[in-house]
This record gives sequence, structure tokens and C-alpha cells, in this order.
Amino acid sequence: MLPEPEPDNLPKDPVTPVPLPAPHKVTMLSAGGLAALLAALAMLGPFSVDAYLPAFPAIQDSLHATSIEVQQTLTAYMLAFAVMSLWHGALSDAFGRRNVILVGLVVFAVGTLGCASAHSVHYLWIFRIMQGISAGAGVVVGRAIIRDLYSDAPAARLLSMVTMIFSIAPAIAPVLGGWVVTLFDWRAIFLGLLVFSLGLWWVCWQHLPETVPKEQRQPFNPRFLAKSYWDIFSSVQFQMKSGVTAFNFGGMFLFISGAPVLLPVHLHLGPSDFAWLFVPAVGGIFLGALAANRLAGKMHFSRQIAIGYTFMLAAVAFSVSYHGFFPPALPWTVLPMFFYNFGSSVINPSATLLALDLFPHIRGTAASCQSFLTTLMGAIVAGIVAPALTHSVLAMALGQAAFALASLACWMVSRHYRRRNGLA
Repeated sequence: MLPEPEPDNLPKDPVTPVPLPAPHKVTMLSAGGLAALLAALAMLGPFSVDAYLPAFPAIQDSLHATSIEVQQTLTAYMLAFAVMSLWHGALSDAFGRRNVILVGLVVFAVGTLGCASAHSVHYLWIFRIMQGISAGAGVVVGRAIIRDLYSDAPAARLLSMVTMIFSIAPAIAPVLGGWVVTLFDWRAIFLGLLVFSLGLWWVCWQHLPETVPKEQRQPFNPRFLAKSYWDIFSSVQFQMKSGVTAFNFGGMFLFISGAPVLLPVHLHLGPSDFAWLFVPAVGGIFLGALAANRLAGKMHFSRQIAIGYTFMLAAVAFSVSYHGFFPPALPWTVLPMFFYNFGSSVINPSATLLALDLFPHIRGTAASCQSFLTTLMGAIVAGIVAPALTHSVLAMALGQAAFALASLACWMVSRHYRRRNGLA
């Protein structure tokens, strides 16, 4: 049983956002408009990952590549995303949030055009890496922007609102990708991404505010950065609270990255049937984020997190039990994903804010480190764990259960360490 919540986890009074100067005069957005824009930026990641999953066989045939070589285009993207996630926040602390996002969108557009025109799988690897190093700017810097403008319960509400809007992408991306590769060609998927990224750049240029004025920016030099990264990564509290979200993501991404095997091989579905997995998975994310939005400010963070773990553990227990006795079948194989992701989405906004609040003076760098750990987990899952477990749905269910238990262990260690050391 999880320990009782503690008084200092109570939500505090909101911080009223103050418009800050930007190098280009922007039209200020409402909280809902800002959430929609940040969610659209975050969508670049799942669109880049999920939209082309149904096209794997077509890419393999078109580029005369092996299935492993095509799978490694996903690993290359995830590794690049993870490594560059370490820098997006530090760059935004030094040069401004808005500037980093605008430059990131330009780099992403160039990489996406390269993917659409690649004539070999090796060129596709290179341009996927370019996509990976730029796609994370919106996710990382977006979290810092939210925390720059809002505090505690209002920040949790806005973060969960971003998650709700963002969750549309993983639901529609593989479905759209399946339709596009059936009606046109796999390259059309990347051309669509190119149009989306260019449209985002224009909207950000017109409406994205700068939330870190020049006088508050941190120096971008090796000594300061080394000290910042050391302070963050040597923090047990940060590691444990970030581990909560990273392991939650790993459990979800195991089934997402394993979808090209799970759906056609184990469930005998076609490229246009990816909705069977992604709709319940994303439905859980959306409704869990909605629940987190409604719960913010009404209960302690620790109690909200306990509710989330209840759903997650029940989901993995059912999945392991079912696949231990029965063959994979719809809807029982995909239904646990709804409840797993529901619980994860209830947990993640609170865990994210608790981690960022440990380093308020370098919040962008802390957001980078947190995103790095989560994305590195995704790269490990896509490159090692999923290929090792997709031979059996039971093995995948056991893997997801291991991720859920590891996440719970991180949360419990964090609480124990806090009580022992009197830290927040």
C-alpha cells in the first residue's frame, strides 16, 4: 500500500502569467491556445514515429533493405532524439525558448524532405537522425514554457491539457500512414510531415511568446553546463521522479514499437488496421490526461499518483494472466493498453512537475534531462527490448509488467529518500 500523501504536495496558489518581450511582436495566446500550439509541436514526435510504421514493408521493398535495417531507422531516430534532448533545454535557457523552437522546426523540415527523397536505407538513417535531433525541441522547451508561466495546479492542468490534445497524434498517425501507403506511396507520409512542420513554423513565428527575457538567461559555457548537468543527474530525487515517467513510457512504447509484428503476425491484421491498437492506447492517454486535469488542485500529488498506479498494475496483471492461458485475440490483447495508458497519464503530469521543480533556476536544462531519460528508454525499447520480446505476446505483457513495477519502485524510492533527507 502506498504511503499517505504529505502536506508539501498540496497545490499552491497559481502564478499569473506575464507577457514577456520577444524578438518579433507576437499575438498573445490564451491558455487554451498555448496548450494547442505546444501540443501541435509535441505531435511532431509521434507523427515521426507512428505514421510510417504501417509503411515498413513498402520501405523495405522500395529501398531493397532488410527488415532489421528498416527497424533501425526507428532506433536511429530515437537515439538522436534522446541525445539532442539533453541540449534543447540548455539552449533555450541560454538563447530563449522561442528561438530554439523556430530553428528546430527548420532543421526538422530539411530532414523530413531528405526522408521523402532518400534512395537508400542508409540515406534514410541519416535524415531520420536529422529529424530526431530537432523533433524534441517542442516537447522539451514546451514543458519549460508551461512551468515559466504557471505554477503547481495550474501548471498541471495546462500540462494535462497539452497531453489530451497531443494524444490525438498517436491515434491518427498510424491510421493515416496506413491509408497513405495504401493509396499513394510511403514517401507521401514524409511530404505530409513536411507541410505540417512548415505550417507550425509560421504559427510559432506569429504567436509563440518568449518566456525567458535576456536578463534571466543562463550562460552557455562548458563549465556552467557541466555543473548543471552534474547537479541534475547526481540528484537521486530527479533520477527517481524522472524514472517514473521514463518507465511508464517504456511500457507503452514496447507495444507501440512492436506493432509491426504484433498486429500482422500475432493478430493477423493489415496495414489499415493499426487503429485496433492505437485507438484504445490513445483513448487511455486522452482520458487519463482529462482525469489528471480534473484532479489537479483537488488532492495531493501522491494520492493522484497512487490512483494512476492502481490502473496500471491492474492492466498488466490482466494482460499477463490472459496471455498466460489464451492465444492473442481482439479485443483482449489490446484492451489492457487503454487502462495502462490511462493510469500513466494520471501519473505523468504530477511526476513531471515534481522533477522540474527541483531545479527552478535551470528548468529548461532539467526538462532536457528528463526528456533524454524518457527518449533513451524509448530507443532501448525499440532497438533491444521490442525485438527480443515480440516473438510472443505473453513475453510483451511480462515486459510491460516489468516496466510498471520499475516505475512504482522509482516512486517509492523517491518518497523514502525524501522522508529520510527532508527534501521536497
